[in-house]
Amino acid sequence: MSIFNSLFGSSEEKKERESKINWIPLQHIGQLDEIVALSDQAPAVIFKHSTRCSISRFALKQFENEYALQDTVDAYFLDLLEYRDISNEIASRFLVTHQSPQLLLIKNGKSVYDASHSDIDAQELAERL
Repeated sequence: MSIFNSLFGSSEEKKERESKINWIPLQHIGQLDEIVALSDQAPAVIFKHSTRCSISRFALKQFENEYALQDTVDAYFLDLLEYRDISNEIASRFLVTHQSPQLLLIKNGKSVYDASHSDIDAQELAERL
């Protein structure tokens, strides 16, 4: 593996990451309907991640290290390079400007909080639940 890939990752490689978050892969637009419907009973989080971006990778790792809401909220993970159509639909449906990385908190069918880049903070998310 080259030094570049070890620092920034490779989009061709699917690396297993250790995470205390039980991520739900967001891979179908229809899942957004499910998230909206379920968010009336319990909030959901969507993390949009670019596998080619070192800033996104850093924000993801930091968020995963600080996250302590395993039993409180469903956490959806979107690889926005593979599923750009879902990312576009998220921006349209939840009235947020596309960013990467980006975190959204969905309650009652709406995004009630979104953060991007270095503003992604697990503590801030917990306070907004």
